[in-house]
Amino acid sequence: MKETGNISIHTENIFPIIKKFLYSDHEIFLRELVSNAVDASQKIKRLSSIGEFNGELGELKVKVSFDKDKKTITISDNGIGMTAEEIKKYINQIAFSGATEFVEKYKDQGDDKGIIGHFGLGFYSAFMVAKEVEIISKSYQEGSEAATWKCDGSTEYTIGPAKKKTRGTDIILHIAEDSEEFLEEFKLKSILEKYGKFLPIEIEFGDKVINNPNPIWTKSPSDLTDEDYLKFYEELYPFQEKPLFWIHLNVDYPFNLTGILYFPKVKNEMQLQREKISLYSRQVFITDEVKDIVPEFLMLLHGVIDSPDIPLNVSRSFLQADSNVKKINSYITKKVADKLAELFKSDRPAFEEKFANIGLFIKYGMISDEKFLEKAKDFCLVQDTNNKYFTLDEYSEEVQAAQTDKDGNKVYLYTTDVEQQDAFIQSAQNKGYSVIKLDTLIDSHFINTMESKLEKTQWKRVDADAVDKLIDTGITLEAILSDAQKESVKKVFEETLNDKQKVVAVEAMSPDELPAIVTQNEFMRRMSDMSKTGGGGMGMFGAMPNTYNITINANHPLISKLADLKDESEQKALAKQISDLALLSQNLLTGADLTAFIKRTVGGF
Repeated sequence: MKETGNISIHTENIFPIIKKFLYSDHEIFLRELVSNAVDASQKIKRLSSIGEFNGELGELKVKVSFDKDKKTITISDNGIGMTAEEIKKYINQIAFSGATEFVEKYKDQGDDKGIIGHFGLGFYSAFMVAKEVEIISKSYQEGSEAATWKCDGSTEYTIGPAKKKTRGTDIILHIAEDSEEFLEEFKLKSILEKYGKFLPIEIEFGDKVINNPNPIWTKSPSDLTDEDYLKFYEELYPFQEKPLFWIHLNVDYPFNLTGILYFPKVKNEMQLQREKISLYSRQVFITDEVKDIVPEFLMLLHGVIDSPDIPLNVSRSFLQADSNVKKINSYITKKVADKLAELFKSDRPAFEEKFANIGLFIKYGMISDEKFLEKAKDFCLVQDTNNKYFTLDEYSEEVQAAQTDKDGNKVYLYTTDVEQQDAFIQSAQNKGYSVIKLDTLIDSHFINTMESKLEKTQWKRVDADAVDKLIDTGITLEAILSDAQKESVKKVFEETLNDKQKVVAVEAMSPDELPAIVTQNEFMRRMSDMSKTGGGGMGMFGAMPNTYNITINANHPLISKLADLKDESEQKALAKQISDLALLSQNLLTGADLTAFIKRTVGGF
């Protein structure tokens, strides 16, 4: 006998709310209905395993089909099924007693970010695309009769007996005119592949199973080979280069979390390949937006995270603030740190080979996460200009004897461009100093962090000063020139340069050094860099002008020659040639000055 009724109470506004606020993306209807069908299939499987269902399970499968002429989409399962009474209970009473509160709370709300936990509403996403929804279901319970339920999106429904002979549920959507885009094979298939790619029950569409019900993150790491992990990576990211290594996540307390994170090959491309980690809940795809779960410095990793304990709002579109999210974030950080430490200890040469790619993650993590920094200090490497790697402790020992200044500070010299700063590197090496390469876009931040964390250390770019002044040991060289000659030479260069942004100093240096060098004070260069990027609160002052120091070597033969010249024009001509050479070595001689230098030099032959 057919029965007519009304859905729940005080729900006149429920469907407009669902349609307008609950699901911003209409394609979600398929995820929700297929997920429900999978749940029904898993429930019968569970009942069978504990002896509460003794019938034939058969081949558990969810089938999705469509009929373009009839304008229907059908989702069928052979799961647990429902009796007429269960349909009334689970379908009519929207989210049980929460229906009234739901309507009252959200009928005037302009977005869905505050809606939490009413998962019983998933079925009603069907009304976003359907003008009428029909359920035909037969329960697994012995002697139960099949039932049918129909609703046209109003609060009225009809329910009565059905002719269905087999266990399970068919959901038939009669698609509305404004949603006929969903009656296309390609459209339906792409949605199923997006949300159902790894659902735990086979999903059949167009007579083909379109999912992998047993992805490797659901298996024990001990049962998997490297080949399995690489094959799965290829399944996730076809045509990508092989990953460097991976981390298998598997925890069941104090929260449930499984997944696999892959380290791709990355060096300087900080913004590339983001949103490559997918979040799943019980193998249902949720989102690529995982910034609250995965620490920021690991957002360049690839892979899958699956957790039923991540709190989502009803549309599963937004993560909610929750202590579990913070715990998961911390757990992932720890697992990554432990894996890197293990790789470093077990095979250091292989770790060093990978460091050009993984160094970016490690340094970023040390900058942004205090706990990670504590662990990473043991395996973060620096590479010198001879391509030898050191841990931070090893490097401290390496430079202690030669690079400790008069105040007991260790001075770490670094280069950001080996080719560009070659002359300075050679000068430092001739003094017995070590120079490390810090040439990635994150290294300026890394240097600032390390200076604040490592006691009594200073980091100076190798071209920040004359080599004898980079590390002040308290020993000063005597100048061949008299004080009067030094003052005269300084004046000649200042007049020749005629540039207030270039500060001239005459210093006693080794005769083997160049007659003049261009340097930029470490502190001023960092301030200038920060002002350009707006970092450190400097952006409000605008870009700071670049100021350079021109250091004249008081002990170089050419400078002695210049000091002895009586003709002022000859002095200035020599000073111009010397200063232009110094500027040219730093790519600071450009435009008309460069043209004049070339013509002058060629004319001298």
